[in-house]
Amino acid sequence: MTAVEQKSAGAWRGVDLGSRTVSYDERDAILYALAVGAKATDLDLVMEDRLRVLPTFALTLAQWAPDELGNRGGIDQATSLHGSQELKVLAPLPRSGEVTLKASVGEVWDKGAAAVFEVKVECEHFVATWSLFAPGAGGFGGERGPSKPPAPEGEANVTAQLETAFNVAALYRLTGDRHHIHIDPAAAAGIGQPRPIMHGLCTLAASTLPLAKELGVHPADLTELQGRFVAPVFPGDRLTIRGWSGPGGASYEVHGEEGCVISGARAEFAPARGWTV
Repeated sequence: MTAVEQKSAGAWRGVDLGSRTVSYDERDAILYALAVGAKATDLDLVMEDRLRVLPTFALTLAQWAPDELGNRGGIDQATSLHGSQELKVLAPLPRSGEVTLKASVGEVWDKGAAAVFEVKVECEHFVATWSLFAPGAGGFGGERGPSKPPAPEGEANVTAQLETAFNVAALYRLTGDRHHIHIDPAAAAGIGQPRPIMHGLCTLAASTLPLAKELGVHPADLTELQGRFVAPVFPGDRLTIRGWSGPGGASYEVHGEEGCVISGARAEFAPARGWTV
């Protein structure tokens, strides 16, 4: 009997997952920026002297938290899926230093055949929330939770292209998420994929760079981000961002050749000096 079976999914609601102090330096932040699509000419993202840390770098610092839930038996890491992600920026991350992160299980929703666990990580710089879809863990009598948000109405007024590199997953995994499905063909085949897939968080973070350019803002001025992972993305894929801009940012979707891969996305940016191409 597995740990998931021994403890009802609903009993994990509110469980403290502990705290951890994580340190990093400029090299880590630059490696991350390159992994999510920054160019060598984006000097304030890839050069120490003028470095601005991308806010989504926070998600690599907090990756241990959803892993901790799996290590404790809350979810089966072999079958669970990353359903969606939220990030709220409270203050810019420094170029280097350390942050103390506190993690807990938020809501646990009962979807019948599955459960959805929210893992929340908090510190003085950000609040990040993972939604993890756990097949077979539902049916515990809990609330079903919110449904997916409706698609934006009308025609998109922002369009941008996102070119992913063939080595992007191999590069991004060096930032902390080393799950084998992103590098090992055999592991990818085990989840029904023809080859290793990109990290969902890499695709979501990478989408903010071309989106920011289209909106005339700087990606380091991101204040809020969210998105739902709909379909896998493979390194080398060319993606299209379709956005509906409004005050402070845009709602958007990310599409591949076969359809939507990220839905219900929203990025908001602080008014600042912008970013030139």
